[in-house]
Amino acid sequence: MNQPVPPAGLSGRQLYLAIAAISLGTMLTVIDGAIAAVALPTIARDLRVDNSSAVMVVTVYQLVLVMTLLPLSALGDRIGLKRMYQGGQLVFTIATVLCFFAHSLGFLLIVRALQATGAAAALSVMAAMIRRIYPANRLGRGLGLNNVVASVSGALAPTAGGLILSVAPWPWVFAAAAPPALLSLLLGRWALPDVPPRPGSYDLAGAMLNMASFGFFIAGLEALVHGDSPVVSAAVVVIGLGFGATLVFHERRASAPILPVDLLARPVMALSVAGAFTAFVASQLLTLSLPFRLQHGFGFSPGEVGAMIAPWPLTTMVVAPLAGTLSDRYPAGLLGGIGMAIATVALVLLAFLPAHPAYIDVAWRMALCGAGFGLYLSPNARLIVGSAPAARAASAGGLVSTTRLIGQTMGATGVATLLAFGFGTTRVPPLAAAALTIAALLFSVSRLRPSIRNPGPEETGMTQPGDRGAAVSA
Repeated sequence: MNQPVPPAGLSGRQLYLAIAAISLGTMLTVIDGAIAAVALPTIARDLRVDNSSAVMVVTVYQLVLVMTLLPLSALGDRIGLKRMYQGGQLVFTIATVLCFFAHSLGFLLIVRALQATGAAAALSVMAAMIRRIYPANRLGRGLGLNNVVASVSGALAPTAGGLILSVAPWPWVFAAAAPPALLSLLLGRWALPDVPPRPGSYDLAGAMLNMASFGFFIAGLEALVHGDSPVVSAAVVVIGLGFGATLVFHERRASAPILPVDLLARPVMALSVAGAFTAFVASQLLTLSLPFRLQHGFGFSPGEVGAMIAPWPLTTMVVAPLAGTLSDRYPAGLLGGIGMAIATVALVLLAFLPAHPAYIDVAWRMALCGAGFGLYLSPNARLIVGSAPAARAASAGGLVSTTRLIGQTMGATGVATLLAFGFGTTRVPPLAAAALTIAALLFSVSRLRPSIRNPGPEETGMTQPGDRGAAVSA
């Protein structure tokens, strides 16, 4: 059962089965995060709670994910990546079964928190596992394929949820993720490589501070979005920021920090993470605000809106693997700059739609957005994961996922704020998103400077055993 970890990645049958195991694992984490929203009205009715309380089924899941990703990625280094990945899938599957016994909102929220913990355990080390599966010269292709699986799963999840609810009770909506979880467990048991645990003590204080920082900060933002007391909500946000400052001070002295400040101290990593954050905020600003604009501003039906938005994930399905393959040959700074330039043009065009747009007027602009973001995100993730030392690959992968979740949360908060002030159905959201993609473009092309593109061995992590060839061009 225990497979050695070749420096050049896996090959043959084991490679393809490992890819299948990781792809199925990606499906379960994405589907479970996206499919629950469809069932919220049914859950509220069956459990006899109001709609605003039912929304906690989604927010609790997101909150636990953000709080636990980085601590679990560091724990994965200590106990072994494969053990953490498959252990998380097992916890997730058990929690899914428990959904069938949820007859109250409180119990369902506990189960959802358990599901999120399992998903976070798998997601926290997923990128590090991908790095071990693929040869170094095909890492970008592997991350691109994983992005395709995530995009397809996210696009299909709402439709699948609606179909399930039409023929079965709402617990079966959560159960939809169980089959890929079980199959991934079985395939991964044989195919996934065993990565030996890294010796050292676990930074428990850093883990607690990390969870408190993200927990208070995100909870405070959620409270502001849902119209709770502004003073109390702001105080919760400030408490989160206070824990965050303490966390950074604590982690700067740690040898293997939970919050990877050692990686962020490298300019290429800091620029890549900053660009990813602004890109995720921008994409969330558009995708959450556009349905309101199309329905309220232009009078389209929900079905028509869904068809207009669909070209984004469909285009990403094509562009992401191509971008990942190109990132194995060309600098991520160049590819990302081109991608964000395309996305900026598309967002400005979406802001200035015709007075009476047809389907094609919106659809081709959305496809252009999908192409731009797809060309940016895959090479950017490849650079973050591939340029980290092998011993810190799990932390780099956790950083990618945490950045995505925080960016999406901030984007959702931005949309709620714009809607509250009456700007959510205007051209303001796409223009604000365009400003953010310009910032991401600048972060990306900054990585082309010779001092950042060609760091010394101590910067790329090339001195790490077994990491020869993993460093990538910025």
